[in-house]
Amino acid sequence: MNDYYKESFDLVNSFHPISESIFKEIYEFSELKRFKPNKKIIDLGDTPQKIYLIANGILRSYVILDNGKEITQTIFVSKMFFTSFKALVKKEPSESVYETVTECDIFEIDHSLLSKVYKKNLEMMTAYNKYLEFLIYKESDRYIDIISSNAKERYLALRNRIPEIDNIMAQYHIASYLGISPVQLSRIRAKLN
Repeated sequence: MNDYYKESFDLVNSFHPISESIFKEIYEFSELKRFKPNKKIIDLGDTPQKIYLIANGILRSYVILDNGKEITQTIFVSKMFFTSFKALVKKEPSESVYETVTECDIFEIDHSLLSKVYKKNLEMMTAYNKYLEFLIYKESDRYIDIISSNAKERYLALRNRIPEIDNIMAQYHIASYLGISPVQLSRIRAKLN
């Protein structure tokens, strides 16, 4: 648990410095849970009440189209926060599913308690705002990446970020994340081998 504490503290401080006493307050109302693979942390239609931090493992978010096809939106790895932020802030049902890919250790952080902390503490409010800005920049970068790089480049970047991706995630999930078909992904893999 001590390693997770330090890593989490360092992660929050990477957005904006906060005191250890403030972090400790948040850490104390956070709960570390272990989830098996294929566990839905937030399901379609759930109204989220929590923010999550992956201490260890891999998780994906996806949407389900009218025809039943799943489109992977994001692949989350260790040291990443996640929730359906739009649904959390607007207090409405999530349009996405958040599901573990591997066994995961995940901190659950009650958003209402976190809100109380950042409403009374400027450094925590600033850290939270910096994180939300980071999400906006990251989404913009992903959009630019999709329109400016080819499928092979996107696949290699994903493999660079998650070297074991081919062994832990279904091919059609990877393909949908890359914006290509499973057949195209198979061809890219074959050429690389």
